[in-house]
Amino acid sequence: MLKKGSSLKKRLYTLLVLCLVPFVVMILYLLTTLDHFSRRYDAVVDNIAKANTYNLDFKEDMDYIMYIIVVNSERAEELVDIEQPQVMIDEARTVFGELHRTAEADYPRRQLERILKSLTTLENRVEEIEKDARITGSYDKNMERLDVNIRILTELIQEQIQKYIYYEATNLSALREDIRADISRAIQVTSILLIIILAVASGLGHRIVTGITEPIRKLCEVTQAAAKGNFEVRVQEESDDELAMLSSSFNRMVEQIGALVEGIRIEQLNLKAMELKLLQAQINPHFLYNTLDAIIWLAESGEKEQVVHMVSALSDFFRTTLGKGKDYVSLYDEQTHIQSYLQIQKFRYQDILEYEIRIPEELYEYQILKMTLQPVVENALYHGIKNKRRLGHIFVTGEKLGNSLILCVRDDGAGMTPERLKDVRKIIRGEAEDYNSPSGFGLFSVEQRIRLNYGAEYGIELNSVYNEWTEVRITIPAVKK
Repeated sequence: MLKKGSSLKKRLYTLLVLCLVPFVVMILYLLTTLDHFSRRYDAVVDNIAKANTYNLDFKEDMDYIMYIIVVNSERAEELVDIEQPQVMIDEARTVFGELHRTAEADYPRRQLERILKSLTTLENRVEEIEKDARITGSYDKNMERLDVNIRILTELIQEQIQKYIYYEATNLSALREDIRADISRAIQVTSILLIIILAVASGLGHRIVTGITEPIRKLCEVTQAAAKGNFEVRVQEESDDELAMLSSSFNRMVEQIGALVEGIRIEQLNLKAMELKLLQAQINPHFLYNTLDAIIWLAESGEKEQVVHMVSALSDFFRTTLGKGKDYVSLYDEQTHIQSYLQIQKFRYQDILEYEIRIPEELYEYQILKMTLQPVVENALYHGIKNKRRLGHIFVTGEKLGNSLILCVRDDGAGMTPERLKDVRKIIRGEAEDYNSPSGFGLFSVEQRIRLNYGAEYGIELNSVYNEWTEVRITIPAVKK
């Protein structure tokens, strides 16, 4: 039993021990939780980064090397001798094999298995072309293999990689929810520990309580405020005794907890920004390779004016696509973007494609998310006009209704059956298991980007009549720069 004349340090020695241990445990718990989620976050981002490297470069590099092997016998012998295509495939197999070994869920494991199988098939097709590359008279056969086997396989691998990247991106959203749950749990654990500390302190006896009642009462008030989530509160240090040390320790603890909570909040914002960038990264033009092939063909045929026209349209198209990192562009720039795209596609599909863009000039200054219309126009061409297999038209219109802009992309192509229309609408709303349907993923990405930037009241509306028409209406807020 402590004597009446004991110093405050002696009277509080036991109390300090009982208080500091829970404090340390609590901080270690928060640090361990933060470290756990940081490791999970880093692992997901690392997986996405590895896969995205091959999503951006693998198809282009492989198609180009195999094209050189087919058309240039001297370069073919050099590339075959150094086994350049095999090296690229082996490197890709190593990366995706490691991702497969570390995958925890069934879906990414299956998707990675598909990628590995596709790489094996691609390896076999490459070996067939390399085997005949030096044989005179195999050019036409190898060109057919290049188009039918290599380019289709590399496109398939690219689509499979995009599916894997999308799955990993959704893991970021799930991780964010886990962080929120752990924040709530951490606050509950902190409250329980603080209550235990107060209960133990109350049992130390009348002599200790008499000397520290008022300071402890103030400490309790601040503790309750911190337990409710107010980490800006601090204990006023009004004395020079040992109690001041306790108050200082408590203030540092609250400051650290506040810093941890703020750090987690910033990570949540970064996760949301990452999701947006990944969704935008999914919307990439897939016609570049065919366009370059067409330009090469025109150049070889001596069609200089057509080459200039095609290169100019391609330059205008990618000027908006790159956009110096800007997320928003004027409606005029977006119109120029899709006009360049349609000009290029008009050259390739001149027998089946006609288009018309009617957007009033008074709407040109309004701002729009970059690459909002292009995926919709591309969808209309590839899944509407091409499937019709005869002349079709694409109409792009715009109007302002109240505080909203209404942009409409309509085609008179193949249309959709009621069942298919229902399925695509589910994909757009994010209610389908597979968001990567060829005719639905572009619309799904546009819908998600609009909702993330403008809110749930904006988005796209899809309507279609089989064998007649398909219409996509895009609603966004009318905002000028």
